[in-house]
Amino acid sequence: MPWDPTSSYGSGSGEGSSGDRNGGRRMGVTYKYFGAPDRATAARVPNTAERDEITGEPLRGGLSTKVKPETMAAMVLTAIKGMPLSEVPPLELVVLHPDYAVVQLPELVVAPLRKASEEQLGAAAFIWSTVPDRRGPRDAYVLYQMLHEWQGFAHRVHDAGHQLYCLVWP
Repeated sequence: MPWDPTSSYGSGSGEGSSGDRNGGRRMGVTYKYFGAPDRATAARVPNTAERDEITGEPLRGGLSTKVKPETMAAMVLTAIKGMPLSEVPPLELVVLHPDYAVVQLPELVVAPLRKASEEQLGAAAFIWSTVPDRRGPRDAYVLYQMLHEWQGFAHRVHDAGHQLYCLVWP
């Protein structure tokens, strides 16, 4: 089942914000990228833990961010691989639970990220820093650091023989 970026887990008023209100408070959405050997393992994520307490396997050593997996995939595929935005495929939904969702980032996204040179990461960061009407970091250097961090994480996940997933929870 493809991940629907317009669902309540993928949409919102901006990166890291679901736009929902709880008693007048804005509820943020957190994205925790992690590696798992397969979809079944990725599906067994905690569903009641507090955000700061998510440390169980396979999430230990994961990468937390306020950047949506759809944005990460689009950034990699358009700015590093050169794919038109209209051709960026939807992400694969692994689990949709009332309290969380898990999506898989396909190898189509992860391989170009792992293989990107420093120059490609820098160019991608510059390109994405100039995209109008988008939320999230706008500074090219901040984007470059973020891409570099994702690249290192993608290498670690790949070296462990795992695939890349993202836990999304409010």
